[in-house]
Amino acid sequence: MSDRRTAIRNAYKQAGGHASFYDGMITYSTFLGKAICRIVWNMDGEKNLAYLERALSGVPEDFAGKLLEVPVGTGVLTMPVYRNLPGADITCLDYSPDMMSAAKARAERMGIQNVRFLQGDVGALPFEDGRFNIVLSLNGFHAFPDKEAAYRETFRVLRPGGTFCGCFYIKDGCARSDWFIRHLYQPKGYFTPPYETEASLRARLSKLYAEVDVTRYEGIGCFRCRKGTL
Repeated sequence: MSDRRTAIRNAYKQAGGHASFYDGMITYSTFLGKAICRIVWNMDGEKNLAYLERALSGVPEDFAGKLLEVPVGTGVLTMPVYRNLPGADITCLDYSPDMMSAAKARAERMGIQNVRFLQGDVGALPFEDGRFNIVLSLNGFHAFPDKEAAYRETFRVLRPGGTFCGCFYIKDGCARSDWFIRHLYQPKGYFTPPYETEASLRARLSKLYAEVDVTRYEGIGCFRCRKGTL
């Protein structure tokens, strides 16, 4: 088993019975979380693990450069990964102070020293052009109100030759998920239209990046892109 898959499985175990609703769903680690994954997202444990592993595949297991994660959420998935990247310089940003506080507390419990936390808006990132080797975004773009600004800013702060990777909800991939997003998640403000499809996501990223890989798991699109060097 790869170190990356082990890190994700450890995140599942660490969440366990003490997980919040959000953490339990993301990590497929609680009874309710598993039910939501199956009912809303049509995913079992293996499929859930597969899409997360794919979403994180743009972060090398020996990475030692500068990485931006936006949004960090509660850090339930990424802190176990960052613990295995002691040489990396990691910045985690989130608009929600509550989410960021949970991620920071998790990093402190795990003894992670190389991660800094900032509250901020993905549509106006407080960093100079080309600062990061990797920009990672897990399950965020479907919630961002200004997606055009988010695409523009994540591209801007990425170095030439750098990697943009992650995942988020895409429509028309799973009819069941589309129904729940339209009738439950969107009215509650958890998700914000417009949404990409697999084809539109691939087309959009191809306009920005030199190399683009998009893989769909039910209603989740995973992507890994390389920024051109010119």
